[in-house]
Amino acid sequence: MKKKLTIAVTGLNNIDSPGPGVPVIRGIKDSGMDVKIIGLAYENLEPGIYMPGLVDKTYLMPYPSTGSEAFLERLAYIHEKEQLDMIIPNFDSELYLFIKYSDQLLKMGIQTFLPTMEQFEERHKDNLPEFAKKYKVTVPESKTIMNSNDLANLPKPLSYPYWIKGKFYEAFKVVNNSQGVYYFNKLSAKWGLPVVVQQAIHGTEVNVIALGDGEGNTISAVAMRKQYITDKGKAWGGITINDERLLEISHHIIKQTKWRGAMELEMIKTDDGEYHLIEINPRIPAWVYLAVGAGQNIPEMLCRLAMGEKVAPVTTYEYGKMFIRYSWDLIGDIADFEKIIIFGEIKN
Repeated sequence: MKKKLTIAVTGLNNIDSPGPGVPVIRGIKDSGMDVKIIGLAYENLEPGIYMPGLVDKTYLMPYPSTGSEAFLERLAYIHEKEQLDMIIPNFDSELYLFIKYSDQLLKMGIQTFLPTMEQFEERHKDNLPEFAKKYKVTVPESKTIMNSNDLANLPKPLSYPYWIKGKFYEAFKVVNNSQGVYYFNKLSAKWGLPVVVQQAIHGTEVNVIALGDGEGNTISAVAMRKQYITDKGKAWGGITINDERLLEISHHIIKQTKWRGAMELEMIKTDDGEYHLIEINPRIPAWVYLAVGAGQNIPEMLCRLAMGEKVAPVTTYEYGKMFIRYSWDLIGDIADFEKIIIFGEIKN
């Protein structure tokens, strides 16, 4: 990869529920690749817009819910200005459009490295039981809910406590029906239907970040145990672990699905040593910089795969590497805020 690449990255909202964009960009810059980074933001106060030295230019994007026409028009405008080589989308809610129009983007000269539409759809939270049967993995009992009235008559063996999960994001632990109805209304209003009820499993939450080449090979996989979890269920601290069985399950899923791109596997390890898959996120997670620090630069490897390079699998990483997030007051100028508001773009 000799020429300078122009790479657009979404997910610059480095807040209490952080997007993956900032650590993805850090990984790319740590790789030493010659790059120009274009930030794609959905909100004008996403911190990544204003972080010194992070992005070269930022453009506001229309929300995915605005529709495909506005989405494609904006990307065409940005591409005309910047001649993008690649886009790395980092939000579940935008992936459908990026996957659906990946061929159209490719005709424009913009590379992506994303799962297929079939891969994206079959790992949805509401499809997880069928996914588990097909690929022979263990998942907690769950039920798709379209109406809050269904919460009063959940089929056995579902029982309290359970998790109620939004279509794209957020999950809340429920111990009675009134709580369930409250969170159902909150999640369905914010993320749409369906809402998923999933049996709570007692154990240790462990996660894997992985990268598949689309041919069944695992290019990278790093396991982590959450050390500190926020009230939104986000890891605010974690540590890399040596867990061969956890990595075996990850390799099995990538081999069977022929997964293309990055993914995060969220699992619960019970006291008896069983692993329950509770969620598959079809993109790079926000804790990706821990993998970089442990010796596997997944953002770099994804970029190289997207540009058509052969990338050899990396099978080792350092155990006991830890990450801790922290808050930092970023001081900026109102003039920059005005530019992004008025023009929808800002040069950093």
